[in-house]
Amino acid sequence: MSNLKLSIVDQSPVHDGKTQADALNDTVKLAQLADEMGYERYWIAEHHATPSYASPAPEIVIGQIAANTQNIRVGSGGVMLSHYSPYKVAEVFRTLEAFFPGRIDLGVGRAPGGAEQSTMALAYPNYPAEPQHFPYLLEALTGFIDERTPENSPFAGLQTTPNGVGQPEIWTLGSSDGSIELAGTMGLGFVLALFIGTHERPADIIQRYRKMFRPRPNSQVTSPQAMISSAVICADTAEEAKLLAASHTYWKVQAHRHGIREGIKPPEECMDLYKKLSLSDQEYFDVTRDSMVTGTPVECRETLENQANYYDVDEVLAVAVTYNFQKRYESYQKLADAFS
Repeated sequence: MSNLKLSIVDQSPVHDGKTQADALNDTVKLAQLADEMGYERYWIAEHHATPSYASPAPEIVIGQIAANTQNIRVGSGGVMLSHYSPYKVAEVFRTLEAFFPGRIDLGVGRAPGGAEQSTMALAYPNYPAEPQHFPYLLEALTGFIDERTPENSPFAGLQTTPNGVGQPEIWTLGSSDGSIELAGTMGLGFVLALFIGTHERPADIIQRYRKMFRPRPNSQVTSPQAMISSAVICADTAEEAKLLAASHTYWKVQAHRHGIREGIKPPEECMDLYKKLSLSDQEYFDVTRDSMVTGTPVECRETLENQANYYDVDEVLAVAVTYNFQKRYESYQKLADAFS
């Protein structure tokens, strides 16, 4: 796995008790580091009404990052397609492709990216799209991106602008094997999000996606593309990395088990709060943190190489969330150095 490529998914966490505006500027700084250190891609997540994350509009942040970097591919990880018109998303990303040819990725997901209230607000005055509609939204999106709308569609002949540009790469994001059939049969890339949840994924999930893959007409993507995305925190010692991971782990306990979406707390405070958790919450905390890749640069490299070998991929998207921005910055530096 010596040729394993590294990429980043950034949720734009709010660091050090600062503002969400500060967090967005931290994202640009981190993207510039990633560009300098040879990371392959830099993707922006989408979250709404979440105090700890400042990333409700990945398409805007993508433009800022691409304008402030030189080589790295920039994209969404991902746009929550159920909120939006596929036609509008296609035109937004074709516009980005026009400004930054060959550097734009369009990752899409079906999750709402927030709580029920924000989901309702994003759809207002209409209603949120039902989950079973996602395949139709994705089919429409690929048609608009490829300028390949079926003749029996009400949008047949509709032009997607701007014209004269290439196609952004389209990726589907999934935390299980539920999305592989869509990705494969529609000729899209697939990202297995290991950082979501703690359950074991089938070892052959990527192979099954590759077997289902059918290139879509007019697409530049002619073969299956797959990646994994893992939570990774790298530090000088394994003990320090594990401590740094406590901030995001405690946030997950509160958000996923109790619906409390608060700011990210310092790791030492989180470990004190851990002692006050119920036994079931402590167990969830332990299992969640153990599912992350934490350790020294060498240890993180070995674990990521093992994961990539297990799922048979050659690229890993690393997700790091810490309370302190400098520690997060250094984590990505150390990880890149370990692979250099």
